[in-house]
Amino acid sequence: MMTSSGDVFVLGIASTPAGRFPGQTFFDLCRNAVIGAGNDAGFTALPVERVWFSSVLMDFWGQRACRGQEVLTPLSDEGVLPHGLCIQNVEAGCASGTMAFFGAVSDVLSGEAEVALAVGAEKMNHPTRPRQDILAWIEGTAGQLDPEYFYAPHRKLAAELDVSFDPGEEGRSVAMDVYALWAQAHKQAFGTTDQQIAAAAAKNHTNAVNNPRAQYRFPMTIEEVLADRMVTQPLTRAMCAPTGDAAAAVLVCSRAYLESQPRAVRERALPILGHAACGGRRWSLFEDDRSAARAAERAYKKAGIGPSDLDLVELHDATSIAEILLVEDLGLCARGQGGPFTKSGATAPDGTIPVNTSGGLVSRGHPIGASGIMMLNEVALQLRGEAEALQLPRARVGLAENGGGIIGHDNAVSAVTILGAPS
Repeated sequence: MMTSSGDVFVLGIASTPAGRFPGQTFFDLCRNAVIGAGNDAGFTALPVERVWFSSVLMDFWGQRACRGQEVLTPLSDEGVLPHGLCIQNVEAGCASGTMAFFGAVSDVLSGEAEVALAVGAEKMNHPTRPRQDILAWIEGTAGQLDPEYFYAPHRKLAAELDVSFDPGEEGRSVAMDVYALWAQAHKQAFGTTDQQIAAAAAKNHTNAVNNPRAQYRFPMTIEEVLADRMVTQPLTRAMCAPTGDAAAAVLVCSRAYLESQPRAVRERALPILGHAACGGRRWSLFEDDRSAARAAERAYKKAGIGPSDLDLVELHDATSIAEILLVEDLGLCARGQGGPFTKSGATAPDGTIPVNTSGGLVSRGHPIGASGIMMLNEVALQLRGEAEALQLPRARVGLAENGGGIIGHDNAVSAVTILGAPS
């Protein structure tokens, strides 16, 4: 019999704080996250049969192969994980964590495992190498292929907007320059203002004040966001997610396995109502076929719900213009209305659909390989009523959207997960 997403449950989930932790290794971060997820499910020894591991930058630190095996095998010697596990390594840019999670879910759906584990980890602050080396490492793929194939849509858009686009300029982030192009295009097409983009950033910085897992925990006003150092017009530093170190882990299980567990475990398990991932298209700018819109449509269909049924959303605001675009892609507002929708307060904790109550990537942090599972953790805390000072008064259905990479005017991959509250 074919199973559905709703037959798989989040059994345990945990995340470390994000920040600069020079004294902690990949193993230290992963150990904390895996043990945390086990404790969350009531286990000291995790009964997992398959593991999916995500990281983007372990290569930068010299670990080019078998990353998950190198990091997680010591946990078998400690008795935390079984010996001889099959560990799959996943890399999908900033969506790596969610794609690892989807791998674990697929193992349970297929019957390959009753319990599976996904782990995401990243260290983005090297003690001796400058931050620009990290950016070059992440964005270097274009140089291995035909860079002009990658840059052509951006050069064309820049010419139409009469703005510059110079990916070869030393010290620049191509990703931030592309997001800035999208911001300029959205402003020209729909009248979006810098104040509206800044409203998303100010909201998220303020939300993060009470989040003990957040990398930045200070409030900001719209005026302070706009006055911050310019990265690429119109994006200021406060509108861009910081680099950080963190790990996160999530245990998923089958319905049959869950039903065999004690009541205390069953009462905290979260049903996965729907999940979907879609690839990007090079020329999809402000169109309804953007990867996030297509992934959301599929996830809504699987869950049997629509955007109006959501109680909260955690989305991939690598920059604040991304939040403006994504509230449109997810169907929270009409195309082109993301700016005024956000500025109106609709996405605030007391708004009609709270978005990024955790602080989002711009404040919660963006440790690439861990980000997707971190976002799921924030949704899970809300749905369980365990978000403490961040807790929303009613949280029964939550969505997490995680995007990875850039292909033309779209993410290379967008992944959407819809979770339900414990029954």
